[in-house]
Amino acid sequence: MELQDLKIAGISIAPGEEKQIDAQIAKLPSRTPIDIPIIVSRSKKPGPTLLITGGMHGDEINGIEIVRRVITNNYHRPLIGTVICIPILNVYGFIHFSRQTVGGKDMNRSFPGTRNGSLASQLAYRLTQDILPLIDYGIDFHTGGARINNYPQVRANLDEPKNMELVQAFSPKFMIHSPFREKSFRKEAAKKGTPILVYEGGESLRLRKHAIDVGINGLLRVMKHLKMRDEAPVSKGESYFIKKSSWLRAKSAGIYHSFFRTGEYVEKGTVVGLITGPYGEFEHKMKAHISGYAIAINNNPVVNRGDALIHIGIPD
Repeated sequence: MELQDLKIAGISIAPGEEKQIDAQIAKLPSRTPIDIPIIVSRSKKPGPTLLITGGMHGDEINGIEIVRRVITNNYHRPLIGTVICIPILNVYGFIHFSRQTVGGKDMNRSFPGTRNGSLASQLAYRLTQDILPLIDYGIDFHTGGARINNYPQVRANLDEPKNMELVQAFSPKFMIHSPFREKSFRKEAAKKGTPILVYEGGESLRLRKHAIDVGINGLLRVMKHLKMRDEAPVSKGESYFIKKSSWLRAKSAGIYHSFFRTGEYVEKGTVVGLITGPYGEFEHKMKAHISGYAIAINNNPVVNRGDALIHIGIPD
């Protein structure tokens, strides 16, 4: 089978070529362009097309760093097929240390997007129109937001065989069943039958080596599974399917002192932390309401009543 040129933003990439495409999405009022660099690497041999993305939310730096290291270490150059890398989807949010785009819009709640909508909608539209039709698989790298530290985990609809196949190849400690969210990139891709895994690791605006390493190693295992690589790190430790989870929420406002780290197992009734009054007037013990693994922890010590403190996942 003769391979055809791939075309993105009007630029052709032939089999065996690697190119960086600076796709212009919009301009700011200052006339400063919003360009998104897209790095495309193609083999001369036919195979799948894999999309690797980071920075859907501009403050999720671990995902951006994962894609950057993939490119820097030449992991994106496949033995077969094509790899498309987009380290920063939300350039505007990145330079403003923000999760959102202009006007507080969330790009990952803007799909399929519109040509003349908000910046978030325009970004979603270009990804839907220009990239999604070209790919067979995708891994979207994210980071916990708003001081939430996520233990490295992969989220997907585990009822879908293609998703389950990729998740098992990635082989993280926690494989979390996650229904589709409206207007998300993952749901839009699913409409076209394209599986997208969402990786979560660490917290926003903070680099975490463990989350970055786990993300890179999992990606390499997926690429090996797809025969795009010969080698990949062997997964260490057990993996757990999480189909149900629940947040323990603060019973009062105050200063939260956590006693647990992400990834640890928590028994129901165990004291996981204290909420104290800033003037020394009270100490409230927070006890786990269920047994399971701490898949995320709120690292913000100042909490209000009802704030999420610890996300407990129940192994299936």
